[in-house]
Amino acid sequence: MVDVVVLSEDLLAQMAGYGRTLVAFSGGVDSSVVLAAAVRALGTGQVAAVTAVSPSLPAAELAAARRFCADLGVAHHTPATDEMDVPGYRENTSQRCYFCKSVLLDTAGSLAGELGFATITTGTNASDVVAGFRPGIRAAAERGARTPLADAGLDKAAVRAIARHWGLLVWDKPAAACMASRVAYGISVTPARLARIERAETAVRAVLGGTARDLRVRDLGDTVRLEVDSDLVERARDDRAVGLAIRDAGFASAPIRVETFRSGSMNDLLADSDTRE
Repeated sequence: MVDVVVLSEDLLAQMAGYGRTLVAFSGGVDSSVVLAAAVRALGTGQVAAVTAVSPSLPAAELAAARRFCADLGVAHHTPATDEMDVPGYRENTSQRCYFCKSVLLDTAGSLAGELGFATITTGTNASDVVAGFRPGIRAAAERGARTPLADAGLDKAAVRAIARHWGLLVWDKPAAACMASRVAYGISVTPARLARIERAETAVRAVLGGTARDLRVRDLGDTVRLEVDSDLVERARDDRAVGLAIRDAGFASAPIRVETFRSGSMNDLLADSDTRE
């Protein structure tokens, strides 16, 4: 196994040549490591973060992103984005993430031009590159965004190891995909739909007493699928308060299923021909 010190030093050596760098920052462990690495390699004054603010970003994630940037002492830009004005995003086709990432990188590109940043980076890691269906990666590549984690061959485990080595509190943070990823393809993405999903997830977490690590409320149109950690499935199925929390959040009488959390499970609904980039 490669030493985490060596991995982190390789990452810093690579980013040292980036020049002034703007990090597309979601607040997850990947972009957090990229931002921390940029600061270590280039210095606080040569780095800034940009987080796109829209109904697809949970309020708690934005607050956490703000705290992380403040702790690092880097400027944090939070422009409002209008991806819902883009038909391919709003209509929630299989390429939704392409349109979302396009809006984010176009916004970051404009900001970089205004403020004199030479490089824009994303948190794409080596695991993402081989994960299969990731149209957002293509959108970022088309716009010239750098991917230091992937370029250094750092997979998700290596990224978490570096984050822990550097003492970043996010080192074991669960994946937190945008709210739109909870909506089944083909169902229109709207602010109201995203808001009720966020309310439902917040409410269910409260019912479960904060014990859930991975939790998603999937809007399938006529039904709702709650996905939680495997050890919480039976509890969530048996606890009437869980169902009531989802209904009170705005899902009314839609049938609710409870299953084990699985990242990317919404892609199962796509035909194979639709998932090829």
